[in-house]
Parts: sequence; C-alpha cells; structure tokens
Amino acid sequence: MKKNKSIAIHETAFVTSMFRSSNEQLSQDRFAKLWNNPKTEKWIKNYLNDVSTEEPLTHCLRNRYFLDTLKTLIETHHIEVLINFGSGFSMYPFLLNENLVNIEIDKHEVIRFKTKKINDWQNKNVLPKRQIYSIGVDFSDHYEDDLKTQIETIKDGRKCFILLEGVLFFLDRPSTNRLFNFFDAIQTSGDFIGSGSFRGELKSTMAYKRLLKFFDKQIINTGKNEYQTIEDDFYKSIKNYELIDHQDYFSLSKTYNNSVQLKHDLILNEHFYLLEKEYQ
Repeated sequence: MKKNKSIAIHETAFVTSMFRSSNEQLSQDRFAKLWNNPKTEKWIKNYLNDVSTEEPLTHCLRNRYFLDTLKTLIETHHIEVLINFGSGFSMYPFLLNENLVNIEIDKHEVIRFKTKKINDWQNKNVLPKRQIYSIGVDFSDHYEDDLKTQIETIKDGRKCFILLEGVLFFLDRPSTNRLFNFFDAIQTSGDFIGSGSFRGELKSTMAYKRLLKFFDKQIINTGKNEYQTIEDDFYKSIKNYELIDHQDYFSLSKTYNNSVQLKHDLILNEHFYLLEKEYQ
C-alpha cells in the first residue's frame, strides 16, 4: 500500500463509517453503510490484521452511547440543537428526531464532500430531509469570533449538545483547551458536551504500539511524535462544567451485551464523557 504524506479524508471519516456499519444492531446506525466503498474495505482489512480486530465494535459502541444519550435528552426536552465538531461522515441527524436542529462543523473539504453526497441521497429519497447547517472551518486560523456568530444565529437561544468524538487524539493540549473555552462561550447553563478520548494508560498497551507501527508503515506521516491522551481529571476540572457520566468500551459492552473478544492489552479502549454546564 502506498504511504501518503498526511491523513486523507477517506482514511478517517470513511473508515469510521464502515466500522459503524459492521454491526448495525450494536451501533443502531442503519445509514453508515452508505459511505462504504472497496478502497476503504481494503484499508480496514489491513488495519484489523495489523492493529486490533476489536476496533469495529469499539466504534459501534461509541456511536450507540452518544446516540442513546442524545435520544434521551431530546425526548426529555433538554436539547433542541446538536452541534457536531469534527462531524466527519456521522449520520446522527438521520437517526434522531426530525425537529432537531443540526450544526455540523469540520474542515472545508469534508463539509463540501459530505454536503454534496447528502443532497444527492436526499434527492433520491435514500435519506430523509433534516435541518442541517454545515460549516467549514480552518481550526488553525482565528476561528472563534466568526464561528460563534454563525452558531448563535442558528441556535437562536435554544438548548444544545456539543459532540466531540474522534478528534482529541489528533490535537495538542493548547488546541483542546481552546476548543473547550470556545464551548463555554457558546453554551448556557444546562447545555451538554459529549466527548471521547483515550487515557494515558493506552500508550503502554500492545494495541497502541501496533497502531503507531501501522500508521508509520501504511498511511500517515503527520510529523507528530505523540498523540494526545487525556486523564479523567481534565474533564472533572473544566471550568463551569460538571462531569455527569463516564463510560468506556468495557462498561458499554456490559450495558449492551457486547461480547469482548480480545484481552484488554489488544484493545484501543476509548473513554466517553458527558458534561453539563453548571447553573450560575
């Protein structure tokens, strides 16, 4: 397989979608398969062989946890707007109530590609119509002021849930702090954040060592020596927010009766955190 100079769209968003489609009963995502393609299938075959065969299940459970959390909050009238940062090719808008307002934020090229495909599928009645506002952002730029204005115009004072999954692993800590400060600026009391990340203990596992070897050999050269891991204390200490739930692959496997196949050392165990903005 030819080694690329950087992470390409199909190597992240397409792969995540195909993982989610691998077990629809577990992920509850019946639309993820729309993104499947032969090129990604070949990529995944190599990945599963070299890194961890458990990976599709970890992605299915991540999707299921956030999907069920969102459904509950929508049904109990706690949120009316979903803001998905680093939305990739996730299909939450089509799995949730049609009255939900969806704001999807990602790199410009991802947004352009996804918007075109979604429009095509909706025109062919493959996907239902939904309220989706797609915003392309260059996060290396000074994005805060303009993005805040766009979000506030769409949100119009309604309660919101910010979703951040599959993103923090590839960011440094200053960029992460900047994001959470931005979240604080656009949210009000009673709003929520759902975030996924890895603990530092991941780096001592065989699965992580295999992941780095696979990245180096097969697909990417990011110029980074380290990928970000985040401890629980980070979420517990975020100003103006309370950590109200914390799960990981193993706890969710018990909840959803998923049979864990491999030893812990061979699984990339992601942790999931639910934060609520405190009332002041």
